[in-house]
Amino acid sequence: MFFFSIRKPFSALSLFFVSLILLATANAQDKKWRPVSNEEIQMKTPVIEADADAEALLWEVYVADEDTGGSLQTVLNHYLRIKIFNERGREAFSKIDIPFGRIAGVGMNVKIKDIAARTTKPDGSNVELKETDIFERDLVKGDGIKLKAKSFAMPGIEPGSIIEYRWKEIRGSVSLYQRLQLAREIPVHLVRYYIKPVSHPEYGMNGQPFNAKNTPFVKEKTGFYITTASNIPAFKDEPRMPPEYSTRPWMLLYYTKEKRDEPEKYWKDYGKKQYEEHKALMKVTDEVKQASAEAVGSETDPDKKVEKIFNYVRAKIKNVYDDSLNLSAEDLKKIRNNKNPSDTLKRGQGDGHDINMLFGAMTTAAGFESRVANLPRRSDIFFPKWFTDEYFMQTENIAVKVGDAWKFYDPLSLYVPFGMLRWEEEGQPALVSDPKEPIWTTTQMSPATKSMERRTGKFKLLDDGTLQGEARIEFTGHIAAYLKEYNDDDTPQQREESVKNMVRYNLLGTAEVSDISIENTNDPDKPFTYIFKVKIPGYASRTGKRIFLQPGVFERSAKPQFETSTRRNDIYFEYPYAEHDEVTIELPTGFELENPDAPGVIKDNSGIGVLDIKMFISKDNRSFTYKRDFSFGNGGNLMFQNKFYPALKQLFEAFNKGNQHAVTLKQVATTATVK
Repeated sequence: MFFFSIRKPFSALSLFFVSLILLATANAQDKKWRPVSNEEIQMKTPVIEADADAEALLWEVYVADEDTGGSLQTVLNHYLRIKIFNERGREAFSKIDIPFGRIAGVGMNVKIKDIAARTTKPDGSNVELKETDIFERDLVKGDGIKLKAKSFAMPGIEPGSIIEYRWKEIRGSVSLYQRLQLAREIPVHLVRYYIKPVSHPEYGMNGQPFNAKNTPFVKEKTGFYITTASNIPAFKDEPRMPPEYSTRPWMLLYYTKEKRDEPEKYWKDYGKKQYEEHKALMKVTDEVKQASAEAVGSETDPDKKVEKIFNYVRAKIKNVYDDSLNLSAEDLKKIRNNKNPSDTLKRGQGDGHDINMLFGAMTTAAGFESRVANLPRRSDIFFPKWFTDEYFMQTENIAVKVGDAWKFYDPLSLYVPFGMLRWEEEGQPALVSDPKEPIWTTTQMSPATKSMERRTGKFKLLDDGTLQGEARIEFTGHIAAYLKEYNDDDTPQQREESVKNMVRYNLLGTAEVSDISIENTNDPDKPFTYIFKVKIPGYASRTGKRIFLQPGVFERSAKPQFETSTRRNDIYFEYPYAEHDEVTIELPTGFELENPDAPGVIKDNSGIGVLDIKMFISKDNRSFTYKRDFSFGNGGNLMFQNKFYPALKQLFEAFNKGNQHAVTLKQVATTATVK
């Protein structure tokens, strides 16, 4: 049967073996609905969380593999029973969405079929969902991730009712690892998994819970193993929270060949194995020596030598999986595999692993000690080093010893500047491979100034409150890498529409944007840049002889970072970041600044977050310049326990108040010139 892995599916031989011994899929659930008890109908209040609007009474999942004519797929049959307590619960579950496609955490294509649903009303009567009422729609999550979903409206739902629905989830392939969820957006009384492992002479199944406790696996006569978890709190998605799988309850099912050693010995052996596996793949050939010498030239500074090799590899070698190349699956099948760095040089292309191996070989040829380094991604989970399995080691970088320190490089990520890694790889534990003594160390964390949003504008304010002029916004570091990746395969029209939406959202909905220019979309080194003209009717408010103006144009419609009064999860920022604004505004004729004050400096005692706003008036009093500098995450401080939420919320409210600072313009008397 099994299971999910980002990196390593079953080998062809193992897959063939499994298909020969595949156990028949069990009768997952009866197609008939189960009786609803009077006790369930009479429930008036939630059991697990007092303020819950609905609770799942039972969530039952059968997990097995099916043969689809020569290929295997993992199939999960879900059944869910939910009690609705109030009007908010009715509204929340009036429409059900079941996502499909590429889903984060699953790592493979998911299909949904065989949906059925019914509602049991408080009087005991039932209303079933019609198959024709199921449709597909697009979803956009809070972090901007787009999903597709099978959707339907629950028939006859009302407070006090019980809803039930079931569906089949088909995961597109079979591998050694599978993530199983134990929590939902509402509390769950009981979640029960039925799992039938594959009988294999070498591999045995293991189950590891995270952030939860499940019962030991118990074997049934049917061959299924049962495990349950009870009284699971609701999983709440909050802004700026830690990685999902570090907070939500879930379980990893995985296969291993043998009992694992203690963590220290396991990771030591793993680091040795990585060294041996990559030694030949980083072989320094004559072609590699020649390319390294060409890249380095006459440079003698160690850091600059590495940078020259880094830039050489990026410029000369194309990543065949870069979506901006628009290569089809058929195109990729025709590409020959590179056996060594010389092949990669000759062909000028390769996959991510090929690019890393070439960079490692070229730096070795230049006299550096270079090794493969393996590390997890903190976008997924905070690394559980105690877990003796390579599953979370999802990233491979090249570690180069410059002087006495190991430095980490990622030539594969096209838009990440030299000296930086992708944000999810920075500040991470990394295992540097070695034939004798692999070492754990920590990757670098880029300071806030490396990920900068620099915004400049020259505007003219009209006496009716209209603001017009030209703006330029530049992005560097992690922000730029995200935007370049997001934009590199968009059409020019799509890019322009993104700019317009951004301006209307951040400045004012009435903004009219024109003459848009987008620069450095595919340049790995230069800032990603928007240039545009803008006209914003009603930007400033006029009352009689006064105009009230917010000079922080780019923060005109900014909302507080944290809006809720309470917090369940810890607070987590992905990386340090900074903003610099410089805005010049020409005043309308007949007006001058009445209160040219500025908020000054706002910061916490440790300087983790700093906002500094200054204003300068021109000598002729006809214009003024507004300068704003903001940074957060200084000192690498990104994680805060939820007990500090009130203080953090208060700090960001102070930042927001400073950003929204307004000045007053007053109309002045004009004296006619008499000859």
